[in-house]
Amino acid sequence: MTYNDDMPWTVYLSGEIHTDWREEITKGVEGAGLNAVLTSPVTAHADSDDCGATILGEPESAFFRDQLGARVNAIRTRKLIEDADVVVVRFGDKYRQWNAAFDAGYASALGKAVITLHDPSLTHALKEVDGAALAVAETPAQVVRILQYALSGILQR
Repeated sequence: MTYNDDMPWTVYLSGEIHTDWREEITKGVEGAGLNAVLTSPVTAHADSDDCGATILGEPESAFFRDQLGARVNAIRTRKLIEDADVVVVRFGDKYRQWNAAFDAGYASALGKAVITLHDPSLTHALKEVDGAALAVAETPAQVVRILQYALSGILQR
């Protein structure tokens, strides 16, 4: 069976929003000339937190405010993960990213190819998530190389 090179792969970039890892992958994908479309959740932290209350009205408690935001964001997140061919999930070392772990689990349950991206110091904490991933990368450059190989079938040495 031959893969149709004219069809772009969709790669969803999930997880940590406090570093430039998405930009590094974007530059790498563009530099390698890969036929891929990159998507991501809303990465403007305030917009992500405030969307539910701003659109639907301020609830009476912080709990329900968070619930509104999470559910409105899930409309985008679920659709983009469902449409993705590959889901890259980045875990940073500054914050607990429960949402990233949830995205990885959701993608895995859908049978998506998951690549996790994190520092080796998080290996133990993420052992179950990494166990469901098809690849575990430590750098954005490694993610780009994995995508390059997966899309082309050619190993760049």
